[in-house]
Amino acid sequence: MKQFSEAAQLYEKGQYYDKAASVYIRCKNWAKVGELLPQVTSPKIHLQYAKAKEADGRYKEAAMAYESAKDWDNVTRVQLDHLNNPEEAVRIVRDTQSIDGAKMVARFFLRLSDYGSAIQFLVLSKCNDEAFQLAQQHSQMEVYADIIGSDATMEDYQSIALYFEGEKKHLQAGKFFQKCGQYSRALKHFLMCPNTDDNLAIEMAIETVGQAKDEALTNQLIDYLMGESDGMPKDAKYLFRLYMALKHYREAARTAIIIAREEQSAGNYRNAHDVLFSMYTELQTQKIRIPAEMATNLMILHSYILVKVHVKRGDHLKGARMLIRVSNNISKFPSHIVPILTSAVIECHRAGLKNSSFSFAAMLMRPEYRNKIDVKYKKKIEAMVRRPDTSELEEETTPCPYCSFSLPDCELLCPGCKNNLPYCIASGRHMVKEDWSVCPHCDFPALHSQFLGLLETESVCPMCSENLSASQVTKIADCSSYLQPDELEH
Repeated sequence: MKQFSEAAQLYEKGQYYDKAASVYIRCKNWAKVGELLPQVTSPKIHLQYAKAKEADGRYKEAAMAYESAKDWDNVTRVQLDHLNNPEEAVRIVRDTQSIDGAKMVARFFLRLSDYGSAIQFLVLSKCNDEAFQLAQQHSQMEVYADIIGSDATMEDYQSIALYFEGEKKHLQAGKFFQKCGQYSRALKHFLMCPNTDDNLAIEMAIETVGQAKDEALTNQLIDYLMGESDGMPKDAKYLFRLYMALKHYREAARTAIIIAREEQSAGNYRNAHDVLFSMYTELQTQKIRIPAEMATNLMILHSYILVKVHVKRGDHLKGARMLIRVSNNISKFPSHIVPILTSAVIECHRAGLKNSSFSFAAMLMRPEYRNKIDVKYKKKIEAMVRRPDTSELEEETTPCPYCSFSLPDCELLCPGCKNNLPYCIASGRHMVKEDWSVCPHCDFPALHSQFLGLLETESVCPMCSENLSASQVTKIADCSSYLQPDELEH
């Protein structure tokens, strides 16, 4: 009978809310529709209500109704055009991944000249070409490249690379040629980078050559690192990294030895130790024999590091024993010859090793060292040499872990079986079968009793510097797997 108002009221009484609301809409009773909305389930009614509210200029209510109707594009449009609330529009577009919504947001930011945000939403709305053109026009290619990220196709990467090439931005051009697999162009750009970008560019060049596995490119980079192309050899660490990236572990090991030698000559003993240690563990992982020179140098540097640990703990005998080993290889410590020999004289004297103390004091009296001795020790050392005391505390002996021959604690070459003996990273002594443990991080051996003693005052492994507590160290009953005599490459 078209008596809408009465019909709507009766529907409402009978709790037919969707029908009631749709009839109220026909008689434009928006107040009643608003009241019923929380009970209404039909999106169509929410949508009709939203349109009516928008036509009325009641935009907040319209946005809420569009949201109830799940009409996300209209919510986005109202938030942007009428409520000027881009944050909410952005949230909705991100949540719903609506392509049309993203386009609206992009246009909104474009009007504000916020090109970065506009590009972001064009990419989100799959309009990569428009985003690329916008980036090109407004020098926002870095932003575009960042946003496109892993969704990019090879063509995208190439377009970005060509843009940067045109702009002479070598680092970025190289980066994107690398991403699209054009390794030779990528390398060309990395090697054109000025020396300020040097480090990153060289790292990227190494990565590129590692991926390319192409001999010509490898040789081109090696020439560059050796300084063939510009007469300026680059830091050896890059050559080392290149060999590692190419899995050329033997060449890497040789380079590591050179780097460690340079660091050692400059007096950076910890750096030299760490270079050799990391190479050593890498070679072990790759099951490649360790060059004897590397193993010996690591052992001597480690003995030097242990001197400081023992002296700090007040264990002068252990400190003195390590100083004797270091001083017997003093040529490997060219920048600290006099201080090391002086420490050896003092520590050996303190520990009752008077004869050793005397022989190092005599070395210090050589004309090339004599004037460099610290003034406060010079008189004492001269007196020692004038009136030598040759008494020496005898070193204790322990059995060789291979053949049980009894030899001095700090001797690392067994006269019985001629094996190089594994050494304890906590004390520097040779290992003994019955007292075996290893660092759980680096797997280097340590005498269990010595390791526990050391960890009472220290909280890191002296070899790999990882945090460590005594509770993590367990005694190993059968150490035969650690006793492979032919580990080293002679």
